[in-house]
Amino acid sequence: MDENKQKCSRSSTHSSSRFSHVNNLDDGCLMHIFSFLSPIPDRYNTALVCHRWLFLACHPGLWLRVDRAVKGLKEPGVFPSIEEAVSAARPGDTILIGAGGFHSASNIQIKKPLCLIGGGDLPDDTTLLCSRGSDSALEFLSTCKLANLTVKAELGCCLLHRSGRLIIEDCNLQCESNPLDYLSYAIITTAGGGCGPPPPPSATKITGGDSVSVSQTRIMGGAKAVLTSGTLALQQVRVIYARTSMCFWFNVVHQL
Repeated sequence: MDENKQKCSRSSTHSSSRFSHVNNLDDGCLMHIFSFLSPIPDRYNTALVCHRWLFLACHPGLWLRVDRAVKGLKEPGVFPSIEEAVSAARPGDTILIGAGGFHSASNIQIKKPLCLIGGGDLPDDTTLLCSRGSDSALEFLSTCKLANLTVKAELGCCLLHRSGRLIIEDCNLQCESNPLDYLSYAIITTAGGGCGPPPPPSATKITGGDSVSVSQTRIMGGAKAVLTSGTLALQQVRVIYARTSMCFWFNVVHQL
């Protein structure tokens, strides 16, 4: 029995020692490690470990947050609107949009590489609402990623893609289906509409090129799931049909 206790004690000490080695790292080093984690769910889960990891995982140096309940800019890295967060963000930043209620999003131009992620458990928990009279909720002029979000457009399109590589994962896109169906589109892309020929495949691999990638995304309403122009074309389509919506996987890339 004594021998078993000693083994358990050594094992416990060894495990505790390994964990303490991680916590012996300074804050800057830990934040640098966290920056390599996917924001959702990996970085989000690290915040559940302890108070220190919560502080570092939610640090504005790793991502910005949008919280409609915030009044003013008293808390660093937290903004009351998506537009303010996008304006303050640096290229490559991740913006976590708080769950619950509706976030106004009308003609917000994104000209730098950003990642916008819904803070809820499901896409339905975080909704961006584009009011009538706006061309789109979000307009992309740079490489960006959208994940775990619902975007609703009362009239017009949900997402307007002009340039860069746009990645849409696990989102809901909902636009008007009646009575002005011909004006409603989930995604409109005008990229690749220049006079010159499309870039060669080798250049596209290096720079990312202009493209739209959609995976596991529900699309409701609208005349079409995506409207393309220029040299971009819809390819590699997979659809799962449901009663009220369709779940899409597709790519919009340069025609060969």
